[in-house]
Amino acid sequence: MEHSVQPSLDSLHQILGADSLLTEADDLAQYGKDWTNQYTPSPMAIALPKTTEQVQAIVQWANEHSVSLVPSGGRTGLSGGAVANNGELVIALDKMNKIVGFESSTQQVQCQAGVITEQLQQFALDNNLYYPVDFASSGSSQIGGNIATNAGGIKVIRYGLTRDWVMSLTVVTGKGEILTLNSGLIKNATGYDLRHLFIGSEGTLGIITEATIKLTRQPTNLTVLMLAIPELDKVKELLNNFQKDIDLTAFEFFSEEAMQKVMSHHDLPRPVETEAPFYCLLEFDATSEDILEKALGCFEHGLENEYIFDGVMSQSQQQAEELWKYREYISETISSQKPYKNDIAVTPDKVSDFLQRVDAIVANEYPEFEVIWFGHIGDGNLHLNILAPDEMDYAEFTKACEKVNPLIFEVLKELGGSISAEHGVGLLKKPYLNYTRSEAEISYMKGIKAAFDPNNIMNPGKLF
Repeated sequence: MEHSVQPSLDSLHQILGADSLLTEADDLAQYGKDWTNQYTPSPMAIALPKTTEQVQAIVQWANEHSVSLVPSGGRTGLSGGAVANNGELVIALDKMNKIVGFESSTQQVQCQAGVITEQLQQFALDNNLYYPVDFASSGSSQIGGNIATNAGGIKVIRYGLTRDWVMSLTVVTGKGEILTLNSGLIKNATGYDLRHLFIGSEGTLGIITEATIKLTRQPTNLTVLMLAIPELDKVKELLNNFQKDIDLTAFEFFSEEAMQKVMSHHDLPRPVETEAPFYCLLEFDATSEDILEKALGCFEHGLENEYIFDGVMSQSQQQAEELWKYREYISETISSQKPYKNDIAVTPDKVSDFLQRVDAIVANEYPEFEVIWFGHIGDGNLHLNILAPDEMDYAEFTKACEKVNPLIFEVLKELGGSISAEHGVGLLKKPYLNYTRSEAEISYMKGIKAAFDPNNIMNPGKLF
């Protein structure tokens, strides 16, 4: 939505107060973009509401003045979903960062949308409970943004996605109406559960202002097993072998190339003696000696059947944390090489086929490009990172990667996969939505948006 005349911000000052409307260039640059870094931010201003009612007043003002809005959480997304590059008003939820209620009997916590993920995790621990949705950006991502993108992370195989922990939502729709969805009810068979429309909606239907999140029991002895494996073809067998005896909390993988970069950048020793093309990192709660014995039995079975080369099991929490570094440090390690990222998903049984076919595509089209693979193999979510050569102009590199995208996404479509597993569609994946969604689905999605946001002021240009 483009506007030739910028409306006066005086009435917004009255709604928010002088300290909650930012217009300085540094603030516009900071709040106008996410981690995508492929778009130039140019928002009108940054609004920092403190209450749901202030959010409602802003949305009503935006409808009256035909101003586009971009909801902003921690801005840790990688698809441009929180980018304001067309004169939009950014609504940042930073000041709505309070935990406002806790019911111990139901293990539910009510929090504002600007609560940092790590803050919620710590609140759970302080109450001898656990919030299991976890990822590298938990120290800066916000609950509202997690819900708006249905964030996943490293423990999906055991605990599911953000969606599985949201008991209720308070939202302000694109019309400017406040809705309370589900009210924390465990059972509620009264028609459409609108809460689930807003989960994963990327701020295109309205703004999430509060959420009730359920918590669970803390794990007691998280244990990590790192395995060197000869090929991904056997990963399905490996996963099945462990899953039949043990409830895994994580099942990650990364390539030897990723391992080498992390070891070099952080001066870390090789965690297992045997070098292999790929490594799997398994985590489980070793609540008894029986579970540990079963894990060792699965490991020995893999060695005997030659789908595991080598491995190491943590003997303490500190060692478990040390082993996690080889997986968790990958993104930060390769960030200096400006990787072109694809966050994609297939069913776990198709991971090996997909990876091999994509490797062949990239090698054929751009043999000079270095590829780094890692991801959450237990749920089929792969992170394809193509690294920019030092001597290549980044704009030229990005254009080259975009030319490869349709080839990769055709394989995804054939395998019934998703062009975006965790970071949403936003701006970056918008041209490729038809590879994952049918024309009929997209038509219904547009109809849903029109119902909640008839004037198309909520994050316009994203998703569709």
